[in-house]
Amino acid sequence: MKLKLIILLFLGFVGFTGLAQKITPAKWSWTLEPTNPIVGQSAEIIFKVKIDKGWYLYSSDFDKELGPVVTTIKIKEGLGVSIDGPLKAINPHSKFDKEIWNGTYTYFTEEAEFRQTVKITSDSWKIDGSYDAQTCSNESGLCVPIKGPFLISSKLSASSTPEDSKKKASNSAAKITASEDDQSLWQFFWVAMGAGLLALLTPCVYPLIPMTVSFFTKQQGGKKLAFLYGFFIVLIYVFFGTILAFFAGASFANFLSTHWIPNLLFFAIFIFFGISFLGAFEIVLPSGLVNKVDAKSDKGGLLGVFFMAFTLVLVSFSCTGPLAGSILIASSQGVFLKPIIGMLGFSLAFAIPFTMFAIFPGFMQKMPKSGNWMNEVKVVLGFLEIALAFKFLSVADQVYHWHLLDREIFLAIWIAIFTALTLYLFGKISLPHDGPSGKLSVPRALFATAFLAFVIYLTPGMFGAPLKGLSGWLPPMSSQDFKGSTPLSEENRNSSRSSSSVKYSEFLKLPLGLNGFFDFEEAKAYAQQVGKPLFIDFTGHGCVNCRKMEEYVWSDPAVLSILKNDYVVVALYCDDKTELPENKWYISKADGQEKKTLGDQNLDFQIARFNSNAQPHYVLLDPRKDGAPMVPPVAFDADINHFISFLKKGIDAYKSK
Repeated sequence: MKLKLIILLFLGFVGFTGLAQKITPAKWSWTLEPTNPIVGQSAEIIFKVKIDKGWYLYSSDFDKELGPVVTTIKIKEGLGVSIDGPLKAINPHSKFDKEIWNGTYTYFTEEAEFRQTVKITSDSWKIDGSYDAQTCSNESGLCVPIKGPFLISSKLSASSTPEDSKKKASNSAAKITASEDDQSLWQFFWVAMGAGLLALLTPCVYPLIPMTVSFFTKQQGGKKLAFLYGFFIVLIYVFFGTILAFFAGASFANFLSTHWIPNLLFFAIFIFFGISFLGAFEIVLPSGLVNKVDAKSDKGGLLGVFFMAFTLVLVSFSCTGPLAGSILIASSQGVFLKPIIGMLGFSLAFAIPFTMFAIFPGFMQKMPKSGNWMNEVKVVLGFLEIALAFKFLSVADQVYHWHLLDREIFLAIWIAIFTALTLYLFGKISLPHDGPSGKLSVPRALFATAFLAFVIYLTPGMFGAPLKGLSGWLPPMSSQDFKGSTPLSEENRNSSRSSSSVKYSEFLKLPLGLNGFFDFEEAKAYAQQVGKPLFIDFTGHGCVNCRKMEEYVWSDPAVLSILKNDYVVVALYCDDKTELPENKWYISKADGQEKKTLGDQNLDFQIARFNSNAQPHYVLLDPRKDGAPMVPPVAFDADINHFISFLKKGIDAYKSK
């Protein structure tokens, strides 16, 4: 028992000290090639970064307005060198994130490499610069800014590292690992397979299954031919996915994700597909093309089987085109492999039944007969396509601040769409291709009830409910014009202190209608005035887990009430690039570097005062004393009860002194 107690105490001590110390998950080094360039010659600075396991580092080649901190290299001009071209990131990973950033970013795991070309303009040259990057971990929930100087001169051309320099590095925020990319690809694969299964149930495809199976069962070697038939279907779809991967891969993904042109185009395509599924018109390929391909299917052999598969793809296009197109559009905004994986999943689900029923024809007897239910499936898909279309319009609206689809307008559209779908499934409305109405089937009643429940879930969002389960799909809460019967703007005006007088409030905001500060000294003075403890939030614009804490933990009524009523909140952004007036600049005692920006100064304060450089980092401080935190600081922890306990311990400690 004593041994267990000692072990627990030791682990607790290690956990506490680990939380309070500086973290350096990425180590930089650099070389120059060639090592001794002459005047007029170009040389390449090769930066290599060793990244700790479980961490990732944001790259330099994505839109800096997206949110995460983009890796930058700065070199002082006029020292015998000039910059020749942009900084190049060598083979970074790429990922589309819709929950937090709503865009595509690039990153490295394990190792990173950047290259910067410079031109030598003097015999006595010196490359004096600095790097600024951000690393994050999804395992610990922390983000750390990594900064440091580098120096290469005509007298010093060997490899250097930050450890060799007298200056030290730091860090800030990020998000994803290679394993997560693998996971997202697998998830997308299963989604694509689901779309392929739905395509099978449409009236353009389902009736063809028994006809195709019958053909192969009557042929000599029919099982082999059926297998090849399925293989060719997969091959055709994957071929189109591969083409898209080359034309809309990682380098093009950010444009597709954020620019208004592709997003409006995708919006129009989805609306077009959806209206087609509702029965307004049929999407068909030219009959001449279909007939030519079909004629070649009579040749027999491998070529004949291939053209049979191609004919199926063309004939079923009116039903499969919208679904396959939706998968391709979704995949075009991701990593290079995503279109290929998407088409592989879609085509496997589409092709396997044709092959399996040909090999095991006895299973055909258990299949449901064709009927009006296939058109019902098609109509449901039409409503879903129209609903998803507004997500693309919402993306463009948010990026360009058009304010066409504020949160409640988006929700109103979705509520209307899914209400219409519910009424259709209950048999209250009909569409052009519907057959005679009969009794309501059990599956149709169950699906109708599920969509009705979804409508009920959406409705409170019109009045400010967070709807956390759909946070990645809906416009942000900040676009909500009202909350219940109280407009958000009015709620904020009722605060005890006007936010207009707060330093940096013109470009920095607190979430969830909270009022507070963005400067430590200003917050400390106000806390002393009102007699409340300080809640210090070391955060970052690019800190994913900071946003998760705000959305899932701070939004809890108990947590929000404590923050509003019992603390003075100050948010210190450690990655903000706002340059402060020159009289505010200073040389840091921690690393000897000049701190010019708001973020650099906040990070330096975090390191010097609390010996930590990771975000999120929450500190409870007594403003009456200039000492240690009242209770041990905490980092990312999604457990609401833990956070409430942390806040209450701070209040108790403040009242006891």
